[in-house]
Formats: sequence, C-alpha cells, structure tokens
Amino acid sequence: MSDLGDWFRSIPLITRYWFAGSIAVPLIGKLGLVSPVYLFLWPDAFINRFQIWRPITATFFFPVGPGTGFLYLVNLYFLYQYSSRLETGAFDGRPADYMFMLLFNWICIVVSFCSLNFWNILLLMIPLIMSVLYVWAQLNRDMIVSFWFGTRFKACYLPWVILGFNYIIGGSVINELIGNLVGHLYFFLMFKYPMDLGGRTFLSTPQFLYRWLPNRRGGVSGFGVPPASMRRAAEDQQGGGRHNWGQGFRLGDQ
Repeated sequence: MSDLGDWFRSIPLITRYWFAGSIAVPLIGKLGLVSPVYLFLWPDAFINRFQIWRPITATFFFPVGPGTGFLYLVNLYFLYQYSSRLETGAFDGRPADYMFMLLFNWICIVVSFCSLNFWNILLLMIPLIMSVLYVWAQLNRDMIVSFWFGTRFKACYLPWVILGFNYIIGGSVINELIGNLVGHLYFFLMFKYPMDLGGRTFLSTPQFLYRWLPNRRGGVSGFGVPPASMRRAAEDQQGGGRHNWGQGFRLGDQ
C-alpha cells in the first residue's frame, strides 16, 4: 500500500486530482451511492432544470460494466500518461496555464455537445482526455511513439490512431472526434496562430488562476517541448505568467 501511495503522490498535482476523480465518481455510481442518472450530462436537465452539476460529474463519470470496462481502463491509462506528460513537459512549473487549457477545452466540449445535442445523455470523460492527448501530440509531433502490436509512427498521428482504436473497441467516434477538434482549436489559438503565423493572442490565462496556482521553478522536465518556432516566440514574451519552455527529452533518453 505504501508503494501505491508513493506512486499516487508522484502524479503531477492537476493530473492527480483528475485521475482520482475519474476513479471515485464511477465507483460512486457503480456502488449505487448516487444514481448514475444524476451523473450524466443531460442537456435538458442542465439547461432547463438548472442541474448545474451535470457538466462536472459527466467529466469524471463513466458507466463501468462488462461491455465498457476495457474502454474505461484504456482511456484512464491515456489520461494518466498524456496528462502527466503534458503537465510535466510543456506546462512544467505552470499549473495555472495547464488548468486554463483544461477549462478551455472542457467549456468547448460542453458547449459543443449541448448545442449539437448528439444524444440525450452525454459523457465528457473521453472527449476531454482526447483533447489533452491531441495537444501533447502536436507539441511532440515528430516524436516516434509505439502503439499496440509494436506499431511505430509519429506522435502527430496518435490521436487519429486512437480514434480508430476506440471505434473498434467502443463502436463510436463522436467523443474522440470532438476531443480532437477541441484540442486542435486550443493548439491553434494558443500556439500555431500567434507564434507561427504572427497573429494576435486570443487566449490568456486569467490572473485568478495564477493566484490560485502560482508558477513555480524546477519540477520534472521532459516529454517534449513545443516546436522551435514556438519556443523562440515564447522566450520573447515577458510577464503574463509565462516563462521559457525549457529543454525536453524523448522518452527513454537519459
């Protein structure tokens, strides 16, 4: 148990709480402590009945059962792996900026599902995980990653490979597709447009997040860095809670 506790405490702060919530809330629903009916994002109940907790619980909840257990565990693994890598890589020492990315992606996903209304009952766990994975893949797009059965390819293709993989084991691509599109929107507005294309900056982390989660020096480095053009632009910026991207490394390189 001490080894498990040490491992859990070693998870980066924001990822740790997200990971824990993604285990606790499905367990609460599975044990019947709270009816799963109240944990989904049901747009009519959220908008017309003011059940404002639904977008939050739907982010952590997943109906675990014989037909969904494997899909749940796979995406829980993706959450742990790629959220940890992003939080300790490009966002190392900047928890407020990472929290802002999660909030931006989450809001976009909620708005997308409520406005498009694909289903009457919605889950947000997979789309948010996929949006984070997409951002990590773009910031490490030239890194060679391994997937099932020893297949190897550039990280920029990973979100689309996982989309196909989840379709095979889960039978749907809507969650993954929305997650990829939202991740692309964040990446374009935060990195591509202002840093590579010379456009204005549309996204900026609110100051209250810096007061709540102040920047810190040091930490665990690695798991890739933004492309060179993005690093140069980031290094030229002063204030606003930003700092140099720092040097990263590829997995397995020491």
